Amino acid sequence: MSATDVIAIAGLRIDCVVGVYPHERDRAQPLDVHVRMRLDTRRAGTSERLAHTVHYAEVANQIAFLLQSCRFDLLETAAHVLSRHLLAPPAPGERRARVEEVALRLEKPYALAGHGVPSLEVTRHAREVTLTQEKKRWGTVDVVHETRRAGVYRLNVAPHRGIPLHVHQTMREAELVLGAGLHCQQRPVAAGTIFRWPRGAAHRWDNPTADWQSILCVDSPPFIPADEVEVEGEPAPVRPQAPFIPIPVER
Repeated sequence: MSATDVIAIAGLRIDCVVGVYPHERDRAQPLDVHVRMRLDTRRAGTSERLAHTVHYAEVANQIAFLLQSCRFDLLETAAHVLSRHLLAPPAPGERRARVEEVALRLEKPYALAGHGVPSLEVTRHAREVTLTQEKKRWGTVDVVHETRRAGVYRLNVAPHRGIPLHVHQTMREAELVLGAGLHCQQRPVAAGTIFRWPRGAAHRWDNPTADWQSILCVDSPPFIPADEVEVEGEPAPVRPQAPFIPIPVER
């Protein structure tokens, strides 16, 4: 039976780099996001568990993270990436329902200098989304999408495994924690925590739990295997960034 329930977020304003003109590449501008996610919420209605539905604060944080990290040329590309992420099956480290359909509207309120508001509306279905998966020593990587400027990936860390201490000299890397239980730089981090790694900053991830744990990752430019260099020594003292929207702990 096709799902008829809808979880929606309206008027999410995020400052991001999106546009092809030089003045749009130099600074962030507001983008208004409206999203409608179609899914079956009947299980959540009886269990009263967030894990059986979609947590709209987590969705808002992930949308903000992607828009702030990717630096898109076109609204069309931004909509494509956001839709693919939202429609992808849950990562091994996520506990949420599968979204069957996404209707997404993106607006650039100041692009026409007050003479109108350009926008783009797209509708996408889960059956259109198939992710390529790569095997790693520490787990798997789901390739959500790659543009010429950035790559969006889900890093799935197997139980009791870890991504070794490493550095990047070319790629800028931003990572958002999807699950609860990961350690970053040998310290526990909460779901929704964001790290933006300067080039040359040594960082590592460890999963001390018995469950898979996942990270949403943006590499700019797209992932370069030779630019991931394992090192020895101490992790860099990089402070995490708070979520775009605070997420209370489920009780």
